[in-house]
Amino acid sequence: MPEARNSTIKSMTLQKSKDVELQTVAQAKLPTRYGNFRIYGFKGADPLDEAVALVRGNLKGKVAPLVRVHSQCLTGDVLASMRCDCRAQLELSLREIGRAPAGVLLYLPQEGRGIGLMNKLRAYELQDGGMDTVQANEELGFAADSRDYDFSAAILKKLGARKIRLLSNNPEKVRQLENAGIRVVERVPCQPRISKTSRAYLRTKRSKMGHLLKGV
Repeated sequence: MPEARNSTIKSMTLQKSKDVELQTVAQAKLPTRYGNFRIYGFKGADPLDEAVALVRGNLKGKVAPLVRVHSQCLTGDVLASMRCDCRAQLELSLREIGRAPAGVLLYLPQEGRGIGLMNKLRAYELQDGGMDTVQANEELGFAADSRDYDFSAAILKKLGARKIRLLSNNPEKVRQLENAGIRVVERVPCQPRISKTSRAYLRTKRSKMGHLLKGV
């Protein structure tokens, strides 16, 4: 897949998406330092199927909305950890979506690429002993990445964003959203400045998980 920011993704063959139960819990105005958004809360049938969407602009307009599907990271997003680049990616995404004509930031409780907060802390402990992030997840009995994007796709469809420009470095995220019926017309790189602390983590994501990253 091309690395250029404006590279266009050729549409893959879309598979029939799974039926996902989805309920809009609430919506409200949300002014932020990145612009004015409307915030939505969504729930599904599974207790873990919850998400928040920050929305701005006309998602059904001629220009595909800019979308970030972001997995919760308490240590990064809230506690400003430098072990990962999650908070930097979140801030970059909010800034770019705030500048775009239309966009969505979808925030999902998929801590530790789907293994949960306590298991992520156990993985951190293993990483302190010399393992990388993939080895640590697998040592705990999990896949390197346990996330599923059917629920995310269902939310985007409900919002009217069936054709999107996706802020992501992860080709698997593109593949899953396409297979769930979302047309990703462009993958927009989401790569903030690399810190010395997060460099090894990013190298693992590139070499073992296929993330499209430069300069690591």
